[in-house]
Amino acid sequence: MQAPFTTISTFRDALAAAPGPDQAAIQGAQDRNGQLTKPPGALGRLEDLAIWYAGWRGDAQPQIVAPQVIVFAGNHGVCAQGVSAFPPEVTVQMVANFEHGGAAINQLSKAFGAKMDVYPLSLETPTADFTTAPAMTEDEFIVALQTGWNAVDPDADLLVTGEMGIGNTTSAAAVATAVLGGEAADWTGRGTGVDDAGLARKTDVVARGLALHATTDPLEALRCLGGRELAAMAGAIAAARHHRIPVILDGFICSAAAAALHKAVDGALDHAVAGHLSAEGAHQRLLDALGKEPLLRLGLRLGEGSGAALAIGVLKGAVACHSGMATFAEAGVSDG
Repeated sequence: MQAPFTTISTFRDALAAAPGPDQAAIQGAQDRNGQLTKPPGALGRLEDLAIWYAGWRGDAQPQIVAPQVIVFAGNHGVCAQGVSAFPPEVTVQMVANFEHGGAAINQLSKAFGAKMDVYPLSLETPTADFTTAPAMTEDEFIVALQTGWNAVDPDADLLVTGEMGIGNTTSAAAVATAVLGGEAADWTGRGTGVDDAGLARKTDVVARGLALHATTDPLEALRCLGGRELAAMAGAIAAARHHRIPVILDGFICSAAAAALHKAVDGALDHAVAGHLSAEGAHQRLLDALGKEPLLRLGLRLGEGSGAALAIGVLKGAVACHSGMATFAEAGVSDG
């Protein structure tokens, strides 16, 4: 289905109108969990994950058979400020690598049975340098949100959104600061591995962007300071909620985009879990602000959706145990 919005205001309305979980499915999943052949609570967080997943899918005994991974790519005008260790041309080169199956995210998607799609977003036209102008006009922002929304397969039963875009940790840091508060230095990290001078330059760039675009509206912050790929991830995460598709959030950049939804509408990320804690310094602070406990802590900082894709295996394991295990009655085992 096509995105049901054409302005920031109607996008916010669509976000607010999204459905919640199925309470009957949650109750059924909880009842089933209490009858499985294991001591109560023995599977720890896997039990909570399975029940959460069941609620969003409206099925007390669900399966995960059609995960979707979407990688959005964008270029950033703020790269002119020297904020990245790599040139913007790398974005185009990495998109080609995704399309030819050569990146880490391709291998992880294949390993966990996920369909993977790649969306390059006007790479020949970088966003504006947000130290001098809003990164995107409202029309550009809406197009990016709509691209993300329309990229979600309604038949998918799990979604991971990833990104590629040289300079996008700078945009993500600016969005996180604007949306969640604090100082530029609290949120700005080394990204692709800039040195101390590069980190100082990035922090200054974020601070200048924030000074220019002082707004309390989280979606306006995403428009003025973000990138097309961040906006597209936000659109896809919102669409997944509309279709009751659970989401696994990736690292710092994905979480920053998601934070704009979190602040725009209460509960907007109830259908999402954090896939991992990345090595980007402020990611823990960001997850704390979102109230999300990561499934994995492996020191990843690649982006692409890689940490979230790896966490598909955790969620698949949780659901497989919940739905596939025998109950005490089925197994003829005494439950005490």
